[in-house]
Amino acid sequence: MIKDRRQAFLSAVRLENFFSNYQHSVQFFAENTFESDSEAQEKSLRARHFQKWIFKEILIRYTAGHSIDLLIPLLETLVDSYEHLQRQLAEYNQIPNITPLAIDDWLDQYQECVQVFSLCILLHRTDLLQRFVALIDPAGYAGDDTLYEDLLSKLLPDRYDVDDWYHDVYTPLIQAIYADDPTEASDLLQQYCDDWYPAFEQAPWHDSHLQGDEGSYCGYWAFEAAAIAFLYGIDDSGVEHRVYPKDLVAYARNLRPSHPKRVAPVVAGQSCSKAGYWFTPAQPESHQFDVALGFSLQTSARLDAVEIAVDVDLQQDRGVVSRPASISWNGTFKTQIDQVELVDEDVDYPHRIGIADVVVEALGK
Repeated sequence: MIKDRRQAFLSAVRLENFFSNYQHSVQFFAENTFESDSEAQEKSLRARHFQKWIFKEILIRYTAGHSIDLLIPLLETLVDSYEHLQRQLAEYNQIPNITPLAIDDWLDQYQECVQVFSLCILLHRTDLLQRFVALIDPAGYAGDDTLYEDLLSKLLPDRYDVDDWYHDVYTPLIQAIYADDPTEASDLLQQYCDDWYPAFEQAPWHDSHLQGDEGSYCGYWAFEAAAIAFLYGIDDSGVEHRVYPKDLVAYARNLRPSHPKRVAPVVAGQSCSKAGYWFTPAQPESHQFDVALGFSLQTSARLDAVEIAVDVDLQQDRGVVSRPASISWNGTFKTQIDQVELVDEDVDYPHRIGIADVVVEALGK
């Protein structure tokens, strides 16, 4: 048994299998290539394959109870991998602003997107958030979805006020942001967590815990609920659900980061040490954070190679408004990706990775 695991579904054997399969995959593809019609396509398949592994490593390490600080270098590597993937997709498809995630069409890809947003927010890595958003925005998603924008508007300048969203599963979470009553906001946060897992019945990872130690389970986490509670000062003390990462919210609220691009909370009334967006603990009976204006964008160095860490143990506050409890889509064209099935040793389900109609079977499966 894993002593400090955060979800009971994860066994020690499953955790060991994950890292064994991961290492096997790295070794296998150091000597072998994916079935493809061109070198550019093979590079795209390879980039998606290892991006997925890195994302799953973050999930499974958090589920296993590993230190939250351990997630930070993995998150850096994950954003590097998305940038690498986007470059390979752009080269293969000859579409410079192609998105690595089709967030309007596919619920699981939208969820992956907001999970990455949320990890950047909760770990206070606004620099990584900027880099990741720069991969998604240009495909036509900027200003198109309420939750997408509300996750970003507290930290990144010149975001959008949007009244529509792609997927109705997120309705209670959006309503929690704009609830007039703090108790109602907390209740909506709980409702969102209660509804979260059933809403993803069609996701490739749904019910993966039923597959046993040889399955693909890595953890079920509504990181976006935690990020919204943090950003908007929603009282989550009464929220109880296995998919809600309460300790990540506490980490975000209490962090005093040493990394120069991570922003620590600031006590109300104290001056900020530099320009930026700063968080102060929410006051009683309030679910809004006070925010200091001023933000300067900085470019970050990119890594051309993807590192595989196998062995590493406001925009100003908007007024509270009512959001429609419905979804809509304005028909804006998205530079998106097609579909392809990828089967790897640890994952028993197809992945849409946006390259072509190719089935790649890795590691002899």
